[in-house]
Amino acid sequence: MIDLHTHLLPGVDDGSRTMENSVRVMQRLHAEGVTDIACTPHLDASRAAHAPAEAYAVMREELQSYAPAGLRLHQGFEIMLDDPTADLTDRRLSLGGSKAVLVEFQRVPLTSAATDELMRLRASGIIPVLAHPERYAGISIDRLHIWRDIGVIIQGDAMLLLASNSRGEFARKALASGLLDILASDNHGDARSLATVKLWLHEVGGDHHAKILMENNPRHLLDDEMLEGVPPLHEHRSIWDRLRELFTVGRGG
Repeated sequence: MIDLHTHLLPGVDDGSRTMENSVRVMQRLHAEGVTDIACTPHLDASRAAHAPAEAYAVMREELQSYAPAGLRLHQGFEIMLDDPTADLTDRRLSLGGSKAVLVEFQRVPLTSAATDELMRLRASGIIPVLAHPERYAGISIDRLHIWRDIGVIIQGDAMLLLASNSRGEFARKALASGLLDILASDNHGDARSLATVKLWLHEVGGDHHAKILMENNPRHLLDDEMLEGVPPLHEHRSIWDRLRELFTVGRGG
């Protein structure tokens, strides 16, 4: 598996606080089957011209020196779109030096300006990868269709597929509609894991989806290749029946 959204550089944002914790998380993720991790600390678009790319590269190299054999770390940022004029074409801002840049919206209700900004970024030559669309007020399936039509890659928050709230409901609806391109953990030095969601996808008949969302498409993105289409997920069993079973195993009658 390839996880393109994590906050494992220690002490730089609201993610992992220490090198020791980052190493523990890396080791666990690798043991679960993760081969590549993008370190994507928060960055405001308004400060993109002054991004600490070199300093973060040094930290990432140090973290890589503690990584298990076979685990590769990649550069990146999660860029808050707070400035509609910001230039995000510097490859040091991208995911692994590719054309793709991980972006997010501010926590305000979406307006038509959101689509305008994504179109502007796409016209600049980069490929916007929109993080966790499930979290944005005013998100809709129609918006996802429009954004994908203009060339935006939709990166779902993997753990929200297991959530019982409205965000989880939307995440599952997007997956069922074939509108997610990639899944990522958004790990902040905590227990979040693609492996948990991979197991859930297996339980609902989505092994093929898991491979595309967590392996193939992230690799294609890093290699600047065309992503594979993700078919709608028609669960073989009720999602909630399986969720109830997964989280009640071992609790007894």
